[in-house]
Parts: sequence; structure tokens; C-alpha cells
Amino acid sequence: MGAELLTIPECAHAPAAQELFEEALRLAGVTGMVHVVVDSEEEAASLGFHGSPTFQIDGQDLFPVLGDPALSCRIYPTTDGPRSLPSLESL
Repeated sequence: MGAELLTIPECAHAPAAQELFEEALRLAGVTGMVHVVVDSEEEAASLGFHGSPTFQIDGQDLFPVLGDPALSCRIYPTTDGPRSLPSLESL
């Protein structure tokens, strides 16, 4: 199983996203994660990247969204309202 965290270079939430994803993977018994920095529109399109941070398993976005790929920040719906990161439970 390939776990990937995709972020843009200026993503202020990248460190917290990496820590959160590593914890979720640990709890699921999954080892290894790749952190990919997406820095072009072409790369965003080829990866199906819809904002930073994006969490993927085997190339599939864990929180699929509609729309065009983009180099932007991403917002996740949570029980506490929109947030920059999903909850540990939802991962």
C-alpha cells in the first residue's frame, strides 16, 4: 500500500499534516509514507492534486473532490467546521 502526502512548497500545514498522517497510518498498521511537494500546474494535474495537503493511498485521494486540480490550500469539513486538516478519525 502506497501512502502519499502531497503539499505545495508554501503550505504552512505540511508539518502538522505529515504528523497527522503518520499517526493515522501507524494506528492502521501501515508503514512508510512518501511526502511529495507539488510545484507546478502540470504536476498537480498529473497527480489529481486538489489542494494542500492532500492525503492519498495507492494514488487515490482519501477525500475526493470535484473540480480542476490546483496549486492551492485545501479545506476539510470536520465536526468542528471547516479546517485546514481532516480529523485523525476521518483519516
